[in-house]
Amino acid sequence: LTGVLDDCLCDIESIDDFNTFKIFPKIQKLQERDYFRYYKVNLKRPCPFWADDGHCSIKDCHVEPCPESKIPVGIKAGSSNKYSKVANHSKELEDCEQANKLGAVNSTLSNQSKEAFIDWARYDDSQDHFCELDDERSPDAQYVDLLLNPERYTGYKGPSAWRVWNSIYEENCFKPRSVYRPLNPLAPSRGGDDGESFYTWLEGLCLEKRVFYKLISGLHASINLHLCANYLLEETWGKPRWGPNVKEFTRRFDPIETKGEGPRRLKNLYFLYLIELRALSKVAPYFERAVVDLYTGNGHEDAESKALLLDIFRDTKSFHMHFDEKSMFAGDKKGAKSLKEEFRLHFKNISRIMDCVGCDKCRLWGKLTQGLGTALKILFSEKEIQSLPENSPSKGFQLTRQEIVALVNAFGRLSTSIRELQNFKVLLQQTR
Repeated sequence: LTGVLDDCLCDIESIDDFNTFKIFPKIQKLQERDYFRYYKVNLKRPCPFWADDGHCSIKDCHVEPCPESKIPVGIKAGSSNKYSKVANHSKELEDCEQANKLGAVNSTLSNQSKEAFIDWARYDDSQDHFCELDDERSPDAQYVDLLLNPERYTGYKGPSAWRVWNSIYEENCFKPRSVYRPLNPLAPSRGGDDGESFYTWLEGLCLEKRVFYKLISGLHASINLHLCANYLLEETWGKPRWGPNVKEFTRRFDPIETKGEGPRRLKNLYFLYLIELRALSKVAPYFERAVVDLYTGNGHEDAESKALLLDIFRDTKSFHMHFDEKSMFAGDKKGAKSLKEEFRLHFKNISRIMDCVGCDKCRLWGKLTQGLGTALKILFSEKEIQSLPENSPSKGFQLTRQEIVALVNAFGRLSTSIRELQNFKVLLQQTR
């Protein structure tokens, strides 16, 4: 897999080097920090699109939630702790309650700035979301330690998994009725079509719709890479051995086995990496403000976490072949606005489909597609980010802790996927 990617002026070798030597080691460290390892998620939300077809009973599908005692106090602090100075004033108390209803309380801010949230709480930014967010106040929402529940092969497959991906590709990617070939790479049969006519059609789509398909395909490729790299190789005396499965990797990505599609899927992974890399470079000013603190209650660790995050932002800005998001939605204003809204709603629908995944561990990592939704939100909020006030939260652009955790972990998954791809290249050379 070499050469320049479609729809951008970046080559694969440059991304490999940049990711291996700059991004991957630092993002790994950042994901191990308390602020980023605990993610609050509701794994019991019912599927909104079809009757539940049963949960995966394989033990590797299980997610072990975190006991409350393990969660840093600054992360789990309730809204009553956020506004202690104004708690005795009824007007402000009403505002606090309203803030809670809007899900606007954000524990990423240091104590001295939390009162400023009362102003921002009146503003509901749900119109900017590209994802269906879990209600953190639901009794079914639980903290999960992402380090103890890694994304890997669980054995979840068959009709349930096929239906989820089929719904994502066929009902949410843009496709005219004249194209009969299924978009879903898991479709059982695509006849004699080797994919060339499909890709000729794809190239004929407008950039935005083409990008949408590539993002979903890249996400799928990343998930498949993780499953291949972290595969249950054997289990003796109850002790599982996990590792890379070259045969499974070949089945999913080899050009011959996939009728030429495997390399295209991997190219879409690189394209998705570029999109999220661009979002990180764009959101840097939001975090560079002194008012934003990755708050867990441990001042020393919080300062180190922020320093590491800002270091990663400096690296992302230094990358010289970014995707140019200004080329998207650049047509006439009315048409561009309509297409952007369609883009947002399609992606939001995909985030809702994640509640239909029957394997809890797969559902957990599926919900981290919220990270891509957050990246898209950032890319479409450049003006708001540039005009942020230095010493107070902004009404125009805001990220919740959940969005920040999802953004970093989703990008961490892509960085790991590209690193694992290098490992598979070595393993394939050794087996020839």
